[in-house]
Amino acid sequence: MKAEQRDELLRTLQQRFDKHMKRHAKADWAGVLARLQASPDKLKALVEMERTGGEPDVIGGPDDQGAYLFCDCAAESPSGRRSLCFDGEALAARKENKPAGSAADMASAMGVSLLTEAQYRHLQAFGEFDLKTSSWVATPPEIRKLGGALFCDRRYGQVFVYHNGVQSYYAARGFRGWVSV
Repeated sequence: MKAEQRDELLRTLQQRFDKHMKRHAKADWAGVLARLQASPDKLKALVEMERTGGEPDVIGGPDDQGAYLFCDCAAESPSGRRSLCFDGEALAARKENKPAGSAADMASAMGVSLLTEAQYRHLQAFGEFDLKTSSWVATPPEIRKLGGALFCDRRYGQVFVYHNGVQSYYAARGFRGWVSV
């Protein structure tokens, strides 16, 4: 990563961090910055989160090892990560009208993980996210084995968890990622 790209990312992250202090009341920017500077691989993941519209911010930490949890905090599911089926196996199984990719494969390529249902609910404690969109979430293997996957959204002041076939994809469904730094 070029120095100017890194510096621009760090400025963006600090501005977002300062603007949304309620997301990380126990964190201080100096601690976050030290972890970021020591983790160039994690910076690449954050660049991808930012590039695809995720607006990553700290929503947890520091934990016992001093790590901070960065999560996509865009109001809606990140625009650069929509119209994706759930995983590569589902993508390969589609015979026609294939989407451009899958949420699980894109997350892996970015160096992030799909939010779990619990992480998704934790994110909702800091605002109202996915009022018009929905986001694929990590799915238990027993559900995936049967051809299903989970997604979440927020409607009527509540967080809802739904299921869909793994091959499904919609223009308003993407995924939110997280990375520990």
